[in-house]
Amino acid sequence: MKGIRINAGECSLRVYAPSSIAVFGPDAPKNPPQDAPLNPTTVYGETKVSGEALAREYRRSHGVDTRGIRYPGLISYKAPAGGGTTDYAVEIFHAALDSGHYECFVRADTRLPMLYMDDAIDATLKLMDADDGLLGDSRAGYNIPCLSFSAEELANAISDRVEGFTCDFVPDVRQEYADSWPDSIDGTLAEREWGWNPRFDLESMVDEMLRGISGS
Repeated sequence: MKGIRINAGECSLRVYAPSSIAVFGPDAPKNPPQDAPLNPTTVYGETKVSGEALAREYRRSHGVDTRGIRYPGLISYKAPAGGGTTDYAVEIFHAALDSGHYECFVRADTRLPMLYMDDAIDATLKLMDADDGLLGDSRAGYNIPCLSFSAEELANAISDRVEGFTCDFVPDVRQEYADSWPDSIDGTLAEREWGWNPRFDLESMVDEMLRGISGS
């Protein structure tokens, strides 16, 4: 930490500290604003809340320009799913093309905030490039505009494109985590302060995922 203070503070460097929608707990609204309560029920979420607090402290005490985004579930064909709660939205594409069937570990009506990886990268770069004077007190962990769709809506979008694809919904323990998270995210502050919005919607994201995995 001392090295961060010296190198970033004294050399006027910007420090990026990623956060996550896991900072929200069951008491947060289903479409939480930027200032919603942060009372997560997972250790992972607690570490992200602590990370945001540390980022604010380094800015207050040492003048370090710290910035971060509360990432939703990230969807990409370039990296395998790691078993997390939102990873059904990656696994389902591979299963659709490999076997034509997927057993989804959350309910059909489970709705979570998601973002295509290209948009996540773009948001990160835009935040880090933003003029310091545009950013307010939420810079340590911005909500950002993102997608919100149910597991069934995603499955239906894939079945419209992959003939014969079927999906069964068999919830496991990860359903509990999903139920404790928001359905969507209010990212209007990020849009207002540094002007960002995603480029991919559900339809274009599904097209891009299938094209990337199949190599066509």
